[in-house]
Amino acid sequence: MHDRSVTEPFQLGADFLQDPHGVCAALRDLGPVREVVTPRGQRMWMVTRHADARAALTSPDLSKDIHLARRTFDPVALAVAGLDFGSDLSSHMLNTDPPDHTRLRRLVNKAFMARGVKGMRPRIEAIADELLDEMAGHEEVDLLSAFAFPLPITVICELLGVPEMDRGDFRAWSTTIVTATSPEELTGAAGSMVAYLSGLIEGKKVSSGNDLLIELIRARDADDRLSATELVSMAFLLLVAGHETTVNLIGNAIIALHRDPGQLAALLADPTLVPGAVEELLRYDGPVNLATVRFTVRPTSIGGTEIPAGQFVLISLGSANRDETRFADADELRVTRDPTGHLAFGYGAHHCVGAPLARLEIEVALGALLRRFPELEVLGDGDGLRWRDSMLIRGVETLPVRPGPSRKPTG
Repeated sequence: MHDRSVTEPFQLGADFLQDPHGVCAALRDLGPVREVVTPRGQRMWMVTRHADARAALTSPDLSKDIHLARRTFDPVALAVAGLDFGSDLSSHMLNTDPPDHTRLRRLVNKAFMARGVKGMRPRIEAIADELLDEMAGHEEVDLLSAFAFPLPITVICELLGVPEMDRGDFRAWSTTIVTATSPEELTGAAGSMVAYLSGLIEGKKVSSGNDLLIELIRARDADDRLSATELVSMAFLLLVAGHETTVNLIGNAIIALHRDPGQLAALLADPTLVPGAVEELLRYDGPVNLATVRFTVRPTSIGGTEIPAGQFVLISLGSANRDETRFADADELRVTRDPTGHLAFGYGAHHCVGAPLARLEIEVALGALLRRFPELEVLGDGDGLRWRDSMLIRGVETLPVRPGPSRKPTG
């Protein structure tokens, strides 16, 4: 049982990791902001309603500055909060405030603009088709391993110029970093990734190629450019965020559609609904449960609740997207809904820089999967599906499916 008194923190247990929507519905009923104890024993403040979440995402009273955080909190608290891995991986855009964040984002945007996103559709479609070809003929597969993971990791690794042989290592390191593991495991995975990325970047500095990592190395704004530490940290952020979002949304989308045959039938009958359905699926069960941790730099009022200075704050994107005051019948999936205003990619200065790429990948992946395997069946739903032990990521550990007959595209 949760302690629902107004004076004691709300205990977030294992049920929160497995069913955050149910727990957050209870929290929204209790009030807009509530002190909680995380499954790892950390006391934080949690924002659950849409209007308050949107305001908190842009509040100057809430900081993400890693350097200020290191002066404010002890290292163990930062590690448990998932804010600092004690390595060079922490010096990226998500861990800065303006004006530093503005500077970093400007340089990264220059590199992204040099590459373009829309022109990547044919390559993403080709990768999706290759993976679906490999799925055909198998009676059962893990959709995550067979399709949802290799598609975005191939895209982001090709974009950054990461060799194919190293992609399995990135999956292991990324899983450790975004999952509720011990500080020692986090430090180990982070150290391995720093060592690898540092060597990769050094090699890129003398390369004549034109991948995104080389564009980041070359990116300048007048006399400003990314430092060596910033390059490693930014490559880490792009690699992890560049595949985790798509992996988990593909899985979440297939689960949601499997559980609502009427909505699945609507998409199968009219594939032109897929782009809009992607936005509704982002709202309904997006791949990011909680925004990365912020902390108060001064006493702050959110939703009428006073939060002292020096406190960690969690903003629940998933809860905000299920807020009935913003989205009517929010717990219902409606692929024809206009979910404008959802917060699946955040809001404000820290809105996901890779959102256009993620949307393109998800649209291509979902459309191709539904066309090729319209009779795909999720196996072991209910108690058989286990959600990852992560406060940050919303996704299942494995997703066994029976693909059914393959309808190979013609023409």
